Amino acid sequence: MKQKSLNAKNKIHKSILENLNNFRINDIFKEFKKTLNVKDKIAVAVSGGPDSLALAFLAQCFSLLSKVNVKFYLVNHRLREGSSTEAKLVIKKLKNFGINCKILSWHGKKPKTNIQAIARKKRYSLLTEQCKKDKINYILLGHHLDDLYENFFIRLSRGTGLKGLTSFGKISDHEENNVKFLRPLLNLDKKELAYISLKVFNFFIKDPSNLNENFKRVRIRNLINTLEKEGLDKKKFLLTIDNLKDSDKSVNFYVERNLKFNTTFYKSKNTYILSKSFFKNPHEIIFRSLSHLMKLVSKNYYPPRGKSIKNLILKIELNEITKVTLGGCYIEKINESVIISSEK
Repeated sequence: MKQKSLNAKNKIHKSILENLNNFRINDIFKEFKKTLNVKDKIAVAVSGGPDSLALAFLAQCFSLLSKVNVKFYLVNHRLREGSSTEAKLVIKKLKNFGINCKILSWHGKKPKTNIQAIARKKRYSLLTEQCKKDKINYILLGHHLDDLYENFFIRLSRGTGLKGLTSFGKISDHEENNVKFLRPLLNLDKKELAYISLKVFNFFIKDPSNLNENFKRVRIRNLINTLEKEGLDKKKFLLTIDNLKDSDKSVNFYVERNLKFNTTFYKSKNTYILSKSFFKNPHEIIFRSLSHLMKLVSKNYYPPRGKSIKNLILKIELNEITKVTLGGCYIEKINESVIISSEK
């Protein structure tokens, strides 16, 4: 790099780090750094909203101070008119701060229903595929404390169990393309992140879908705001979620025991044999153990729907199946044992 370009780059980096002289921003950065205990290459998912821009700033500071290589990716879903223009604007703004961000565009047919869920899945797929190309094992997501609350109520409204209510954590409990999702902002309020975005960039994109009550997440967000006005104490609510997480860890302990002592794996056939004792556990232990095994055998991103697995467990216990297919797996009962093999 030419000396002139190097001097300009150093000047930009210095101006970024000077923001840490702001006590409020510095406290947020300390919390971020404490949460992010990573020394490998990392990627950052950017959208242009206040949370993701704050994440980009914090990650850039972390990169400069810790000498960690950081890549920045922005997914353009191309679902809204003007999204491509917005993406280019975000890229330009970040470049002014020495942050080079790559746009990952979603090409092909777009959904007409269940838009947000499908778009989220596609977003993660594009991000992890790029991470795989760049040999990156960790990607940072901009989820914050408000997202934690929203996710809890969304899953509660779907009738999810203990695992679903508590699975939104700082480190993902699943991997795609061997990339782990990290959420280093999960202890921070959205207003703190908006403060950083305006203070550092004097800019962020306002997504109009955040006001569209056709989306469940928006309705849940409005519900939480109403409950807050009625006296919902978010600190106590967070304590409740933490207590549920402790209970979830206890359940996981017995799930691991069940998998260890009551299953046999034949690698060459990608097949598990479950002993009779596998099903002599409380329902939640059986349910989670079976879901986990079916996901491993099928190599699907998600296990089958909970209702389908519950029906399967009931039929096994009532001895009403010989061989069925579910979620990319064959499930067969022979005498007292259950065999799970790949349908492929």
